[in-house]
Amino acid sequence: MAIRTVVWGENVHEQKNEVVRNIYPDGMHTCIARALSDDKDIQVTTATLQEPDHGLTEKRLAETDVLIWWGHAAHGKVEDAVVERVCEAVWSGMGLIFLHSAHFSKPFKRLMGSPCNLTWREAGERERLWVTSRNHPITRGLPDHFELENEEMYGEPFGVPEPLETVFVSWFQGGEVFRSGLTYKRGAGNVFYFRPGHETYPTYHDKNVQTVIRNAVHWAHNPMQRLADPKDAPNVPVDKAPEKIEERGPRLHQAGEKGLR
Repeated sequence: MAIRTVVWGENVHEQKNEVVRNIYPDGMHTCIARALSDDKDIQVTTATLQEPDHGLTEKRLAETDVLIWWGHAAHGKVEDAVVERVCEAVWSGMGLIFLHSAHFSKPFKRLMGSPCNLTWREAGERERLWVTSRNHPITRGLPDHFELENEEMYGEPFGVPEPLETVFVSWFQGGEVFRSGLTYKRGAGNVFYFRPGHETYPTYHDKNVQTVIRNAVHWAHNPMQRLADPKDAPNVPVDKAPEKIEERGPRLHQAGEKGLR
């Protein structure tokens, strides 16, 4: 079966800024989705902030193998109930790819458990992305490095947990460097953060960037059956222990009790 992929876009800059609208007349999310649609193994649809439940109902997420998230101007407008729903889907096995300024999105900060802060500068400077793991699936078909002529600078330190893998490192014309491609495991879900994608530059029209996102969809896909309840913490009674034991000492909780959270 094809990898069921949803490209989620905040869809705010495209409506308010003429520069962004000229580059992405149908929205950044549509541009990314069109690039992914060239892959016969990916079935792609889109969702936006403005839709009911931001387009991410429980049913929609249950039928999504990989979610791609771009946000910037309206992180705070994403409903907390939807954020929790997205995180639970990741914990149960859905893949999630965060792009550019989604480092400050509610789902990313929730999954990372850290400030996710960085240094930045909007000056349209050259970004050179270096592949740091030549045999990584996300780098398939890429040269050892590629350049984006105009991008927003993100610089270290990047306030995220140590990743499983650093797939890309960026150098900027102003001299800063940044870990621009990071992988994580959260519950049963695979998470990838990819840095490029400032809205006033045509980054998502770049073939190398499209290749990274396409490869990342394949990497993030977990073909195993989703966990039914990734937050379940069952109370195992004495008579159900793998080895025979006798209860000793007082206890706070009764058999079958869910416990405190």
